[in-house]
Amino acid sequence: MANKSLKEDIDIKSFYGKEATLSKNDFVDFYSINLNGLTSEEAQSRLRKYGNNEIKHTKPKKWYHYFFSSLFTPFNSILLSITLVLIYTDIYLASTPNYSSIIVILVLVFVSTILEFFSEFRSNLAAEKLKQLVATTTTVIRDKKEIHVPISEITKGDIVLLSAGSMVPADLRIIEAKDLYVGQSSLTGESDSIKKIADPDISFDEIQNITDLNTICFMGTNVISGSAKGVVIKTADNTYFGKIAHTLNKKPETAFQKGVKDVSKLLIKFMLIMIPLVFILTVFKHDIVLSFTFAVAIAIGITPLLLPVILSSSLSKGAIRMSQKKTIVKALDSIQSFGAMNILCTDKTGTLTEDRIVLEKYLDIKGNEDTRILKHAFLNSYFQTGLKGNIDEAVINRALENKMEDYIEKYKKIDEIPFDFSRRRLSVIVTDGKKNQLITKGAVEEILSICTMVDYKGEISPITKEIKENILKISKNLNKDGLRVVAVCQKNDIGNKTNFDVSDEKNMVLLGFIGFLDPPKESAKTSIDNLNKSGIRVIVLTGDNVEVSKCICDKVGINSANIIEGAEIDKLSDSGVLRLLNDTNIFAKLSPIQKARLIRLLKENTNIVGYMGDGINDAPSLINSDVGISVDTAVDIAKESADIILLEKDLNVLLSGVKEGRRTFSNLMKYIKMAVSFNFGEVSSVIIASIFLPFLPITPIQLLTQSLLYDFRSINFAF
Repeated sequence: MANKSLKEDIDIKSFYGKEATLSKNDFVDFYSINLNGLTSEEAQSRLRKYGNNEIKHTKPKKWYHYFFSSLFTPFNSILLSITLVLIYTDIYLASTPNYSSIIVILVLVFVSTILEFFSEFRSNLAAEKLKQLVATTTTVIRDKKEIHVPISEITKGDIVLLSAGSMVPADLRIIEAKDLYVGQSSLTGESDSIKKIADPDISFDEIQNITDLNTICFMGTNVISGSAKGVVIKTADNTYFGKIAHTLNKKPETAFQKGVKDVSKLLIKFMLIMIPLVFILTVFKHDIVLSFTFAVAIAIGITPLLLPVILSSSLSKGAIRMSQKKTIVKALDSIQSFGAMNILCTDKTGTLTEDRIVLEKYLDIKGNEDTRILKHAFLNSYFQTGLKGNIDEAVINRALENKMEDYIEKYKKIDEIPFDFSRRRLSVIVTDGKKNQLITKGAVEEILSICTMVDYKGEISPITKEIKENILKISKNLNKDGLRVVAVCQKNDIGNKTNFDVSDEKNMVLLGFIGFLDPPKESAKTSIDNLNKSGIRVIVLTGDNVEVSKCICDKVGINSANIIEGAEIDKLSDSGVLRLLNDTNIFAKLSPIQKARLIRLLKENTNIVGYMGDGINDAPSLINSDVGISVDTAVDIAKESADIILLEKDLNVLLSGVKEGRRTFSNLMKYIKMAVSFNFGEVSSVIIASIFLPFLPITPIQLLTQSLLYDFRSINFAF
């Protein structure tokens, strides 16, 4: 959905084409770029001209936004409309002004507004404070020096320095790059990273979409490996990321919000019918002002006057109770959807698992444990200069546990062939002073494609078809045990040269495998059982492969009899996917777009769907679910898009919040039923009496007082 809107909003060719297709030198000359960076004075001047580098979508609302939103709710609008009528009838037309009814209604509106305002304002203030925990600085060149500045102070023309792990702070034109690979899945849904270069290899006419722009880095993406220098060409809302935030700005109404609106519409219809009807029945017996005043009193009697107060106070009280259980409510109306949720869609990483990669196995080609495999993997992970991910950290930690720190001093790095997503492998060249070694680790299939020999207990032999099949079998079995498998190979006969490239990755000797496990949380199985008992079905939407997903889900008690991959979903119509959703709880190898489609279909099938996510690419799903759930460690756009923020990424915390939501909504429904029943009963009696008796059985103020009395009697049911 977001991608469709984006395509309509942005003409990629006209938006980026010129900057992307100029050569590096032409770009620098055409835009008069100072390669020494802006001066402090120039930066401040441009900030005043272009504004801060902040997406409007993520700017915190002012207090008055929350106040007016709380004031003009549907029920408050009805009461304020009645107040205007009473001002005319009870003050302007009356010989003796009567302020009692007006004061009562205005007090109710004021109390309701203040309660809701403070609750929403306080909840969102807490959410804004959570966002400040996220790092918000980047490295730029200013006054000919490298300095760190807040991302919000980046401006057009700034020279930004990128390295492995950097977040891209604005849209940049690359002017220098060394083995730069950028992850753009947050914007495109594509898992493969894109290589970025300083000089374009595509013409203006060949540009089709943002994946073609290999000289542009986009705000919100991240550097996987390599380093670069780029010039800021677009900031804030003018960036591609800013356009995404714009398309996500409107969240669909929840069932609760629709219900409140429906009740408001019903009351308005009753008022439009009852006021003229009662006026006509009484105007023949009494003067016009008294008859009209009585008709308005009937309208007031129909309205549960304390409903706005009870809604605000009950939801506020529920939000406070939920905050005590590590659940921050950003939007009070979402409490009902949170409690009514019957399907929870979530990723497995960090929710079902510990989000802590552990090196479990280091095996030779026949599946036997061999510390030589760990040693070579350690040298590769330790000496590589790209972004050290969870896998590298796990290798290093395990090697240090096995007392391999001596290898750090023994070996020296000669060169490196960085990782990229087409090769799916990384090589380092090291020497111990006696021999040089090229050590490579990567995906099993990719490593097999460059190996011609195998090493088993020090004996080298040619690789055969049978050996390859056995290796793939061992790898698949490890996947079934929940392990992610990486293969390791090496080559010694590389001579004394010091510069290496991809062409050197050939005729390698396969050593074995390393297997990593992200273990399931101890509490996950119990949490899943409790969610199921509470009527909440858990559906896992993950980008991992089928074998790993099946293993983890089996351990936590999620039915894995049927697992569907993202590629299969794309081949089916919506009706076909809906049939799969009826009996499938695990969907693997999904893109963000596929996740959003599944959530949309679940909602259209009359489910109340919650989505739990913490990445930029989760924003479309968070927005389009009935209740978006994120965590305090999530990225800004995820927290901004969410309705509920958990202070722990734990299903037990989520379940506690759901129970509080259900309790709060149950209390509200008790009040609404009692209040409406009392009010309509009282009003019915008055209408009947006004028709059949030759006198007014009750004065307007008595009717208002009686209606309030019934409302107060029903408050007990709300708490």
